Amino acid sequence: MFKTFGVMEKLYLSIKDWADDDQPREKLLKKGVSVLSTNELLALILRSGKPGESALDLARRILADCGYDLNVLARLGMRELMKNYNGVGLAKAAGVIAAIEISRRRPLETEKPIYSIHSSVDAYRYIAPILKDLDHEEFWVIYLNRSNRVIDSEKISSGGMAGTVIDIRILFRKALEVKACAIIVIHNHPSGALWPSDQDKQVTEKIREAGEIVDILLHDHLIVGGGSYFSFVDDDILESTFKKTKKIKSCRKKMSD
Repeated sequence: MFKTFGVMEKLYLSIKDWADDDQPREKLLKKGVSVLSTNELLALILRSGKPGESALDLARRILADCGYDLNVLARLGMRELMKNYNGVGLAKAAGVIAAIEISRRRPLETEKPIYSIHSSVDAYRYIAPILKDLDHEEFWVIYLNRSNRVIDSEKISSGGMAGTVIDIRILFRKALEVKACAIIVIHNHPSGALWPSDQDKQVTEKIREAGEIVDILLHDHLIVGGGSYFSFVDDDILESTFKKTKKIKSCRKKMSD
């Protein structure tokens, strides 16, 4: 049955009134998740729309504003979703953000037990799913064994748009706990600017010096931003036994494609 809303008496059909095969949830149950469009997947997360607009219509509107680019959607915060889209409250915005965060963590979780890092490209591939879309700065450490196999990774600090504070004691306490032989430190620049600041260089030197005292090598320091990265080793700011990526520009382009 058609329902009418508004002065223009616009025709509107709720999802529950659709044929079963057209309803996202029923399609998921009968045919599997792979047959669902991105619009339908987002509609399932939203669960409901608002008067005059179904969850699927709301999903279409959000994705259209993002140019149907999930990377753009991933950079939206809860406040932006709630402010820009009538019908998206705290629960719906939280659901979208949670789903995006799970998608970020999945590559790291599946690769971590067997992942070895031998270059800046390897390090970027490992950490990019976590850092590349953030709107605030975070500082992470990857802990490696003697064979450059990943033992663990951990966020050391989180800050605002302009920076974050690093406690080197916390960094090496964890490294000693997991018996790491080497570390790679990474932080992101939400602005997308990749060239290190003077503070970035000073912190890197302090970490390197502290590592020498406890016999833990600093293999590299990466700055992630705008779908690319900067390596202190590749650009000869940090001396390391780590494998240098000579064609860093082409590697960055490949990473961002």
